[in-house]
Amino acid sequence: MSTTGRAIPAGGTGGTGIRLHAPAPGWAVDADVVVVGSGVAGLTAALRCAAAGRRTVVVTKARLDDGSTRWAQGGIAAALGEGDTPEQHLDDTLVAGAGLCDEAAVRLLVTEGPDAVRRLIATGAVFDTSAATGEIELTREGGHHRRRIAHAGGDATGAEISRALVEAVHEAGIETVENALVLDLLQDAEGRTAGVTLHVMGEGQHDGVGAVHAPAVILATGGMGQVFSATTNPSVSTGDGVALALRAGAEVSDLEFVQFHPTVLFLGPDAEGQQPLVSEAVRGEGAHLVDADGVRFMVGQHELAELAPRDIVAKGIMRRMQQQGARHMYLDARHFGAEMWENRFPTILAACRSHGIDPVTEPIPVAPAAHYASGGVRTDLLGRTTVPGLYACGEVACTGVHGANRLASNSLLEGLVFAERIADHIVAHAPAGGGPGIPVPATGPLQPAEARYEIQRIMTDGAGVLRSARSLDTAAAALETLYATALGELEAHGKTAVPGVETWEATNLLCVARVLVAAAQRRAETRGCHWREDHPGRDDAAWRRHLVVRLSATERRALVVTPTDCADFPSVDVPLTPQSLEQ
Repeated sequence: MSTTGRAIPAGGTGGTGIRLHAPAPGWAVDADVVVVGSGVAGLTAALRCAAAGRRTVVVTKARLDDGSTRWAQGGIAAALGEGDTPEQHLDDTLVAGAGLCDEAAVRLLVTEGPDAVRRLIATGAVFDTSAATGEIELTREGGHHRRRIAHAGGDATGAEISRALVEAVHEAGIETVENALVLDLLQDAEGRTAGVTLHVMGEGQHDGVGAVHAPAVILATGGMGQVFSATTNPSVSTGDGVALALRAGAEVSDLEFVQFHPTVLFLGPDAEGQQPLVSEAVRGEGAHLVDADGVRFMVGQHELAELAPRDIVAKGIMRRMQQQGARHMYLDARHFGAEMWENRFPTILAACRSHGIDPVTEPIPVAPAAHYASGGVRTDLLGRTTVPGLYACGEVACTGVHGANRLASNSLLEGLVFAERIADHIVAHAPAGGGPGIPVPATGPLQPAEARYEIQRIMTDGAGVLRSARSLDTAAAALETLYATALGELEAHGKTAVPGVETWEATNLLCVARVLVAAAQRRAETRGCHWREDHPGRDDAAWRRHLVVRLSATERRALVVTPTDCADFPSVDVPLTPQSLEQ
């Protein structure tokens, strides 16, 4: 496997000295590899490591099948169809990424992707096939010029992939720790990975705070959609992996690029938490976006109309809503008929009907909602982060594949391909174990549980689909007040919120929210899914570059936001020196 331009860092970072307040571990497990997360990325990596004889432990926040993967409706993109090629898939991905994709990473994705999907099928995943030919049925989604989306159960692709991988994990006898919130990375005296601490919720073999000791940790914790009030993400998506990595001294990149899915079922202006997704595949099969008068407003805005990349469709919906003073638009697929709805989109049909909407006879009210983090923990082409022994894959990672806007259905493929690469590297180059992790006293404050809802309100108002200097400054000030108030109580009185799942999650959400807003403030342009009303144009001369963020080791735990000097995805071993900014 080539690692040109992306060599592993020579030494440890030493971390930031920041840890969550938590009881000392009361139990421990030893392993060669610990995988945190049980979606397509985590379970693929675990299966591959275990098959090579590595002692592997999977830690997951809920049950094995409760991650974001099971909620994926549309499918997995790969050049599997006649006439399609990896090169065409690459071109579509680069266009969607708005000038910030790492071409080397995308090329790996699209060339290794088809065989990775075939191996997934060999694992037991069953995709929908044509009754006439027996071949895998392929559909289109936004930004794709060809039918290359493989799906299962009509619109239940994620659930089928999750089922197959969970069954394979059980059959392989891999040790799992369910209902466990990962807390912090354990590191040795040189800053190398030595495992993780975690808290197990509820009954089981382990209970309370414990540790898994391992020289290799794979973060596959999914996204951070719960940082906003309305999202398609499950409740467990609280940015735990990104926050852990930052505290350990790792760098994150491109966190300002949060994709808002254009078509989420509108449940009212005050709806909060996970919202039902109306898959892009519905538009891929011919549904139309219309306003209250039935006008197809995306026609003429892009050559692909409703099938334009997601950022363009989301912006088109928001503009129309602004023009008409409306809270939502409509997705009209009445022409599908009952049979197509029942066979092709049974999950979406049931979700709509459960909320009193029948897509067979009426248009579906839709509006954008937070969906996917294109940025995350910065990795090289083998999934290695800037902390030796710490790997990341799936939505928690920033591999350079997605750039400023993820192409539809590339996420499952990215998790699959890069999980395999990580596992192969660990098997071939076992990380050096530097001894047990060195305990680090907790120095940062915990947020009270109720801060979660305040953070979501701040982020939705100030850093949602539409952003401006004013809205972002307001959000940054409000987030800083939450942080400073808790820090002041800790420093002045030694008080912090009571350690527990809700306070740990709120603290992680505040961490990722501060990073997202700091990066969005710096990026004074509109690009991909980052939309600045006060800078409506794309500025390649100034901003065709990445923003890399790390936590400073200063007393105030400031964020260091550093622009790269070009569009190339930054190597994980090159120190960042130009234009550093303490914020």
